[in-house]
Amino acid sequence: MLLCNNIHMKVVSDKVSDVKKGLSDLCYGFFSTLANPTRLAIIEKLDVGPMNVSELVEALGQEQSMVSHNLRPLVRCKLVRVRREGKHRVYSLNHDTLDPILKSVELHAERFCEGGASCPLKTESKKA
Repeated sequence: MLLCNNIHMKVVSDKVSDVKKGLSDLCYGFFSTLANPTRLAIIEKLDVGPMNVSELVEALGQEQSMVSHNLRPLVRCKLVRVRREGKHRVYSLNHDTLDPILKSVELHAERFCEGGASCPLKTESKKA
C-alpha cells in the first residue's frame, strides 16, 4: 500500500509541478511585458487617449526606434490595440485588460505602500 501511495503522490506532485510551471511561465511573460519603464510610460500616455508613434515619441522624449521596439510586445500581448488611420498606425490601450490591473495596483499602493508609489521593500533594502 505504501508503494502505491508513493507512486500516486509522485504522479500528483508531477501534475502540480506542471501546472505551477505553466502558470509561472504565463505570469512571467505577462508581468515581464509590463516590467519595463518605457512600456509603462507608453501605457500612461495611451491611458489619456490613442496616439500614433510620432505623438508617443514626442510625448515620451524617446527615439522612434525605442518607442516602436517597446510597442511590439504590448501589441503582441494585446495590452495595446493598433488600427490604421491613413498612413498612421494609431495605438490605444486595451482598457478591458489594463483598467482592472492598474486599479488593483493603485488600491494595493494606497493600502499597503507608504507614500503610494514607493514599495516598502525598496525602503527596507535601503536601510540594510
